[in-house]
Amino acid sequence: MTEQTETISASECLIRMYDEQHEIEDYQKGVPRWCSGCGDNSILTAVQRLCRDEGLLPEKTVFVSGIGCSSRLPHYMNTYGFHGIHGRALPVAEGVKLARPDLTVFVNTGDGDCCSIGAAHWIHAIRYNMDMTMMLHDNQIYGLTKMQASPTSPLGLKSNTTPHGTYLEALNPLTVTLGVSNVSFVAQVVDWIPEVMYQVLSQAYHHKGFSFVRIIQRCTEWLPKLLDPWLHDRQRVLLLHHENGLEISPALAKSYTKMREHDPSNMNEAREIASAFDPIPVGILYRNDDVPCYEDLRHDSRLRTNSLIQKGLESEFDKFTIWADGNEPA
Repeated sequence: MTEQTETISASECLIRMYDEQHEIEDYQKGVPRWCSGCGDNSILTAVQRLCRDEGLLPEKTVFVSGIGCSSRLPHYMNTYGFHGIHGRALPVAEGVKLARPDLTVFVNTGDGDCCSIGAAHWIHAIRYNMDMTMMLHDNQIYGLTKMQASPTSPLGLKSNTTPHGTYLEALNPLTVTLGVSNVSFVAQVVDWIPEVMYQVLSQAYHHKGFSFVRIIQRCTEWLPKLLDPWLHDRQRVLLLHHENGLEISPALAKSYTKMREHDPSNMNEAREIASAFDPIPVGILYRNDDVPCYEDLRHDSRLRTNSLIQKGLESEFDKFTIWADGNEPA
């Protein structure tokens, strides 16, 4: 037998190429209801730009979230989305990826959603190292529920739940993540440097494994002045650069002159850098491309086809079937 190949005209080829291209408007859905100046707006723009530049098919892309201001992001993406319950974005996303490893999965969660009620899921998601990109929107306050202190709120912050100021040091999501086994990608960005945010999210997307990106963002409603010292003093931002990490453009280097060359494969140095908040380290702290993904270990790259799903369901139903003649068929 001879192998048959499909022959198409040049015009049909161009039409197919055009149909596969998407503009940024193709990923936009609805009007964002975040406050003016909220860092979530810049995160949404970076994500939509990433989808466009990577040519992600909307029907092959999923955004999963929990509860909070950050978790409204799936509503504004013209892709598949799942707005879950408080703290449970990661197990939902893991279920999606395990059942459909062919899909591109993103997770959007906040500092309260992830680091408080969802902390156990966060820790084990790092261990599983499933191929997805997680964005931790960290504004250091519960915004949607009107200014309660979160696990990342700074010491002494007065809020509706801590009127005399918080009593504990803030939890550091970077050092926590770097302390979990099987960690494979950890980065940090700030919402007011969109060039770096986009570049880091792009590398997180291309990383095969669980990419954890902490995004320090402003809350203009409840903590409008909290990040002003870092926003207005560029010497309080430390850009991490390396040939295997972040590339600093000449224009950005002129604005942010405080830089450090950091090899993302160096775990000890990554933990040292992650422990600091002043200056804020921005860039890729750690990367290990050799950590296996849980979905590959479980499924051996097989897709959940309709026939495979049907076979599995019938096998389970057969366990409870009462056969007419009392004899189960072979």
